[in-house]
Amino acid sequence: MPDASLHQSLSQQQSLAPQMRRSLEILQANSMELEQMMRSALETNPVLEEITESISLDALEPDPEEPIDELSETEDDWRELQILEQRNTSWSQDDQERREHLYNSIVAPETLQQHLANQLDLALLDPEVRSAAAALLGNLDGRGFFDLPPEELGIRLGIEAGILQQAVEVIRALDPPGIGARDLGDSLLLQLERAGHGDSIEHRIVRDHLADLAKHRFPQIAKALGTSVDRVSEAAEHIARLTPNPGGEFDPTGNPYIQPDVVIERDGGEWKVRLTNEYLPRLRISDFYKDMLGKTGADRAARTFLRENIREGRTLMRSLSLRQETIHAIAQKLVQHQQAFLERGPRHLRPLTMNDIADELNLHATTISRAVAGKYVLTPHGLIEMRSFFTAGYQTADGSEVSSTGVREAMQDLIAAEDPAKPYSDEALAKQLKSQGIPVARRTVAKYREQLGILPSHLRKRYR
Repeated sequence: MPDASLHQSLSQQQSLAPQMRRSLEILQANSMELEQMMRSALETNPVLEEITESISLDALEPDPEEPIDELSETEDDWRELQILEQRNTSWSQDDQERREHLYNSIVAPETLQQHLANQLDLALLDPEVRSAAAALLGNLDGRGFFDLPPEELGIRLGIEAGILQQAVEVIRALDPPGIGARDLGDSLLLQLERAGHGDSIEHRIVRDHLADLAKHRFPQIAKALGTSVDRVSEAAEHIARLTPNPGGEFDPTGNPYIQPDVVIERDGGEWKVRLTNEYLPRLRISDFYKDMLGKTGADRAARTFLRENIREGRTLMRSLSLRQETIHAIAQKLVQHQQAFLERGPRHLRPLTMNDIADELNLHATTISRAVAGKYVLTPHGLIEMRSFFTAGYQTADGSEVSSTGVREAMQDLIAAEDPAKPYSDEALAKQLKSQGIPVARRTVAKYREQLGILPSHLRKRYR
């Protein structure tokens, strides 16, 4: 039997206090998550109440007496309502009601199965066929393709072969075209047939030469079909207009609603930063519970309960204040560094790292990373993820700097202007960029091209 013994050791372990953890969660939350946090706090903390009066939505200005890097302080008396009080009224009650009506009117998008089921309900079908088709709808994937062969599904679902065939044909006739296919090629054929091209060269290419089409082997296809390369190239362009994902428009995650956290807009001759706070409930500690805590007649358990909830409420509001101040400060720095982008667009983003901003704000780079995660900025050039402002870059021949975003845009311009019959290789693109004063290696060009979803040169080639 092995000897049993006890060993004592001393080690250091770092852990986050609950208040610090809460502050980091709030700092990292995006606008939608933050609103849910605030609503949840109102429901679970009895001492918190919402201020319902209309308020101005002016951005918070960082207080130089209260540095934003002190995220671990938790004093109960620290600016209890700094973020949410002392605002000037600018929104009317009617404005507030209209916004609430708009938010309450947002409904979940229709799913593919719901869209197809609605069409089944309107179709004149035999009850058995309708029931079988409804059962099969649950076995379509997000693209609208069968996730298993229909014959196997029929066996699993106990559907008689004749009824199964009719049900499958009913589904394949539903909108959008291409639904109910076995695979991509089958879906493309369905789309061509629905468009009246069931006996076309496009149909023959998809049916018999899809692999060659994917590799742009137009001469081989032309030889096999007894036609010209030009006709095959024209047919390939028609096929490219078909959708490989007919059910994609019903993807509930494909077009999420995004609430910007920051708006950058020109005010006179200057760029201004404004936080969008209208989606946040305004919180305060209830005077009723403050008075109750001050009463000497309250029992010890009640006083302890109230004290803990008041402390938690103040910590929540203070963490929210620090979050807004931090995001506002970062946005102001972005404006300072990215003036050229604001004036002229993405091509003119300057190289910038999170460490650069962290040093200027006396924060850690991980704090910057948390603060910008999932946050969006509304700019004159559209809604942009806050992280997009931070990008690596290159020094040009004249000593200026260009961001990797600018390099990618320059690549897109070159490819858009290339001769389709003689597209640029990655090496040629690197030489073209170098001639513009941007020294980029061929492998970097290949990486950026893949990030942009652009095919290599031999697959971009078009035959005349």
